[in-house]
Amino acid sequence: MEAIYLDNAATSFPKPPEVAKAMYRYMTEVGASINRGVYASSQEAGLVTLTLREQLCQLFHHDEPTRCILTPGNTVGLNMVLRGWLHPGDHCLVSAMEHNAVMRPLHDLAEEGVCFDRIPCDGEGRMDPVDILPLIRPNTRLLVLSHASNVGGAVQDAEAVGRICREHGIPFVLDAAQTAGHWPIDFVGLGLSALSVPGHKGLMGPSGIGALLLAEEFARGLKPLITGGTGSRSDLEVQPEYLPDRFESGTHNLPGIFGLQAAVEMILETGLDAIRRWETALTGMFLDGIKGLPGVRVVGPADRKDRVAVVSLDFLRMDNAEAASRLEQEYGILTRCGLHCAPTAHRTLGTFPQGTVRFSPGFYTTADEISRAVRAVKEIAGG
Repeated sequence: MEAIYLDNAATSFPKPPEVAKAMYRYMTEVGASINRGVYASSQEAGLVTLTLREQLCQLFHHDEPTRCILTPGNTVGLNMVLRGWLHPGDHCLVSAMEHNAVMRPLHDLAEEGVCFDRIPCDGEGRMDPVDILPLIRPNTRLLVLSHASNVGGAVQDAEAVGRICREHGIPFVLDAAQTAGHWPIDFVGLGLSALSVPGHKGLMGPSGIGALLLAEEFARGLKPLITGGTGSRSDLEVQPEYLPDRFESGTHNLPGIFGLQAAVEMILETGLDAIRRWETALTGMFLDGIKGLPGVRVVGPADRKDRVAVVSLDFLRMDNAEAASRLEQEYGILTRCGLHCAPTAHRTLGTFPQGTVRFSPGFYTTADEISRAVRAVKEIAGG
């Protein structure tokens, strides 16, 4: 039985063939670190790394490659922001749809004197930006927002949030785990202070690599989470002040960098609009196919407007884990069942503690695979 992979919200698969080729080439032909040598292979690795920074800036409309920090992934990037910016006595705002990559560091920081409030969201997972206003305090030093829900797929109005943050002098951080590579993001236009992205989801790169893009003023006030060797200013026992070195200690993940650079290049050549149109069409096909189906509740927005390709279902006549298991065992359909590391999001959507079965197509998903998924859901749900 041929598998149908519908868990792209966790990790995209398959990857563009260029990704594995680039990683293999690094491992077999290049092999060198950057900032550690002047020989040709080290220089080539450095050039690919610079190219990746420049391409990420192009994709996200950022203005300075040195402020495109390469990270081990989105969770680390968000920790760098939260732990490097907030201090005891500070107040942070988040939405009611945040992932544990934000909420767990915030709970840790709460034990050190940082406080936070959740901006409420409706039953589809959307936030009304005006609800931010009564929560702003004199000591509010940060607003962190998940651009799109990894549970229900709703995309937040980041433009309106950015306007409010600018009016009140609050740094605005966007968690683009579910929108990078799927949705247009204008770093400068949104007035972002930081944008954190994973490499292995919508950007279609390998695991263990991501990026944190920073505004100049925010970067100046951000304390490094990790310090150590950078291959630069080795005469000093203090961390270099210039970027990206200030935030990139240790040996880089060069196989990941080569793979992600190939993936981002493919996205730029294909065009983000083309990727978004195809994924939106697949999402609409799936939603239309299960519309009105008894025994199944669609979680999040019921239509394809202002949503990414993430659809969660709550099976009302059986345990969701049983439904997910049957989808795999009987139909070869791979989904993600549970609470998706976002318990408050599930509380907001009314699916706590049972969770949901999440379907997330990607750029390489076919229309036939969506049709087969719709048939499987209908048969399992008894529709």
